[in-house]
Amino acid sequence: MQEYDAVIVGGGPGGLTAGLYCARGELKTVILEKLTPGGQIANTERIDDYPGFTSISGAELAGKMLEHAQQFGTEMRMEEALSIRVDGDYKIVKSSEDEYRCKAVIVGTGGTPRYLKVPGEKNLYGKGVSYCAICDGAFFKNEVIAVVGGGDAAVEEGTFLTKFGSKVYIIHRRDKLRAAKVIQEHAFKNDKIEFIWNTVVEKINGEDKVESVGLKNVKTGEISTLDVGAVFPFIGFTPNNEILGDLVDKDDAGYVLCDFKMETKTPGLFVIGDLRKQLCKQITNAVGDGTTAAVALGKYIEEHFG
Repeated sequence: MQEYDAVIVGGGPGGLTAGLYCARGELKTVILEKLTPGGQIANTERIDDYPGFTSISGAELAGKMLEHAQQFGTEMRMEEALSIRVDGDYKIVKSSEDEYRCKAVIVGTGGTPRYLKVPGEKNLYGKGVSYCAICDGAFFKNEVIAVVGGGDAAVEEGTFLTKFGSKVYIIHRRDKLRAAKVIQEHAFKNDKIEFIWNTVVEKINGEDKVESVGLKNVKTGEISTLDVGAVFPFIGFTPNNEILGDLVDKDDAGYVLCDFKMETKTPGLFVIGDLRKQLCKQITNAVGDGTTAAVALGKYIEEHFG
């Protein structure tokens, strides 16, 4: 078993920022990441909404964040964190390789969009398939855009995408929306939005980029093709909260409840980024959360361990 002041679970932008601030506070810190430094952003081809960079690849930004944190002494271990338990005043984080005893933990395991699970979705991710309108909408100026879903996120993001697209189709498997009435009203008044009811996306077509979607009317069985340059599925989002178990409280959607310090109901256990409910899911949000949690963690350790 290894001893640390702080263990950070998840090496995305929030976790890397937390590692930077913890190490700058002279805390012995390790980040556990099961895949690759940077998390989901490492697979993002181009980022142009992070301050200081007109355009940068996700992998390059992640590399710079990791290098910065390591300059102050943060360690990075490519291991999957499996569980967290409380041991008196300490926390024990069990990974796929070892156990880590620490004074406090920051968890930034993010979340997962609910996928359409149709042919072409995976292959065309980052080539016209996106799950973040704020991140990628500007790449599709004057394109025809398809949004899939009927809840608040789908209709709000569809409305947002009209700033860029020449037309936005909102494709919904039912004949009425689940979004709040005020959100619906805004969309119905927008001349750029057209709704396709009682319809599901069966496939996304294209070689190097999205070219069209294959549709099926769930009532008539009619099959059709719609030419589009981008597809934004908004059919739900699942926070990756499994590791936290009953150490935290969650809302009905699975988001972890925390206070303004990012601290959960378990003292010394903090959550950041997409694990908690936020207005938007952006790199800048995660970085801010990581900063707040790391500063709060430092104060927690000072108060409880001297």
